[in-house]
Amino acid sequence: MSNALVTIDMVTREAQRIAHEELSFIGTIDRSYDDSFAKVGGKQGSTLRVREPNQYVRRQGSRVMDVQDQAESTQTVTVATQDGVDMRFNSAELSLSIDDFSKRYIEPAVKVLVSGIESDVLQGATKEVANLVGAAGTVPGASGDISMIGDARARLNQGLAPKSDRSIQIDSVTMASIVNGAKALFHDGSQVKEAFREGFYSRSAGFDWYENERILSLLNGSDHTTVTVNDASIASGDAALTIAGSNYTQGSVFTLGLGGTRVEAVHPETKVSYGNLKQFVATNSGTTSLTFGPAYVSSGAKQNVSALPVTGEVVTFFGTASTSYKNALAYHKDFCTFVTADLPIMDDAHKCVRRVQDGLSLRVWQGSDIVNDELLMRIDILYGYKVLRREWACRINCT
Repeated sequence: MSNALVTIDMVTREAQRIAHEELSFIGTIDRSYDDSFAKVGGKQGSTLRVREPNQYVRRQGSRVMDVQDQAESTQTVTVATQDGVDMRFNSAELSLSIDDFSKRYIEPAVKVLVSGIESDVLQGATKEVANLVGAAGTVPGASGDISMIGDARARLNQGLAPKSDRSIQIDSVTMASIVNGAKALFHDGSQVKEAFREGFYSRSAGFDWYENERILSLLNGSDHTTVTVNDASIASGDAALTIAGSNYTQGSVFTLGLGGTRVEAVHPETKVSYGNLKQFVATNSGTTSLTFGPAYVSSGAKQNVSALPVTGEVVTFFGTASTSYKNALAYHKDFCTFVTADLPIMDDAHKCVRRVQDGLSLRVWQGSDIVNDELLMRIDILYGYKVLRREWACRINCT
């Protein structure tokens, strides 16, 4: 008995299933689906505003009330990136069972689509994270040293990230080094078996671990050892700084005041210094006007530094000039959000289906080519992402 033709609805469901299974990083961060986008037909350029938590200053004692204004703020997630894959089939190929059809066509196509999106989002989000632990030139696990994993956990704790829903994305070479370096430590028997047989930990040090070859590799600029502050108008709330030097890379992490007026990180609520230098990340490159995040704030409810930098101080970038470093990423689920929106169902299309699963909206559209006896098909996704709480993530240097 011959197989029935593969239907557009079957293809759409199968594409959703495969995409869902392949999302190693995106599947572990917040995936928002806003149905308000569906009302406007998923027009490119649509934005979603996300409210940030309010922050306050504690009043001590029974003195006169110190009433604080509500300083609510939001961040905007732009949903404007449309990616997809395109295919063609003949009548004979459409007569395959859905399993054969998926294995030959849908699975490889959707894997390419998802891999590209995951790479863009993981690397783009990592470039916005300011926390970075580990020593340049030291691979985690080498000589049994995995202290940088605990350091990453501490940075998330200092940022008050919840203890649940934490993950690490790390490349397989570094994972192998960590497994080898930690072999003498005690673990649950099932995890030891999995670590040695499969080459990764399912959960350790408070994180779920994922092997991912798409982690960021960042090339440092050539000015990393010669940069100083050259700014006469430094103020609380600034996110830009005039410097002497311009050859740095977007995504490079730096500190301010090493050996001088130290710009240290503080507890988000008590405002007491942690004793370690606050880390910032460059959000531009190649100019004497260095823009960065987070902005340094020296007082009030949003205070995040013990002191402001002063002109003449050294800007210390991580690592060696003109050298590439791999950055694994430890994070809480809500440090970043990935948003998809509904693409429109075309009025003149008889075979155009859209499905939403776990915050992921995919559209599959088929059309016939009568001249060549072929069916053309495209799979599309409209998405955007945004780092909402960079303090809830930490890079781990892997080289």
